[in-house]
Amino acid sequence: MEQIEAVADMIVESKKIVVFTGAGFSTESGVPDFRSPGGVWDTFDPNELNYQNFLSSEEIRGKYWRMHKMMWETIREAKPNAGHYAVTELHNMGKLDCVVTQNTDGLHQKAGVPDDKVLELHGTMQWVDCLECGQRYPRGDVHDKMLAGESVPRCDSCSGLLKPATVAFGQMMPQRETRESEVRSSSCDLFLAAGSSLVVYPAAQMPVIAKRSGARLVIFNLTPTPHDHHADIVINEKTGETLSRIVARAKEKLQA
Repeated sequence: MEQIEAVADMIVESKKIVVFTGAGFSTESGVPDFRSPGGVWDTFDPNELNYQNFLSSEEIRGKYWRMHKMMWETIREAKPNAGHYAVTELHNMGKLDCVVTQNTDGLHQKAGVPDDKVLELHGTMQWVDCLECGQRYPRGDVHDKMLAGESVPRCDSCSGLLKPATVAFGQMMPQRETRESEVRSSSCDLFLAAGSSLVVYPAAQMPVIAKRSGARLVIFNLTPTPHDHHADIVINEKTGETLSRIVARAKEKLQA
């Protein structure tokens, strides 16, 4: 396939690759796009479960935690797919500058990408934060508290409100990760956007920042995105399988 050869060549020639991943990158791991029909947003109203309502209403907190319990029970069992391991291989090859992800599932780290190379724009499902004292708990520990009967879990240290370390509707994006993503996007020489519809901002701006700063841009997504016209190459195929083939081909070229 001509496109696979072309992107493999780009990887060979690059020195600093940013990989940007969205929900479509993890669907091959069995993690549903929660916004799609049949997802949690069919059961829960995202406009109701916003950050301000979470802070002000015990009833909303109960609904929020029920929603996150469903999501966690899916995500904790998920395993990295071929795409996640392909990104790890880019790291092992010395080509990966960082991963910028909209996903909260932690699968890049499970696949072996170091924590400090993953910028999670929408937070992480792997941890729970106390909004009062800042104590952080592993998600599995808080899940156990819920199974033991705490429908709205509280902090063991200060009894403050606990909240999954993901970004809720109406909550500020993490400033460090957002700013760092902009800096990394502006300084890379190849930007691979995979499995994102590129409609949620400010995350969706990252490929444009990269392209305007001189990087080559490749978009992998099953369906068209609003940024396709910026891309050097667009591939409308399954992201994991395709990226895995491309990275394998790039390795062959480097070893030739």
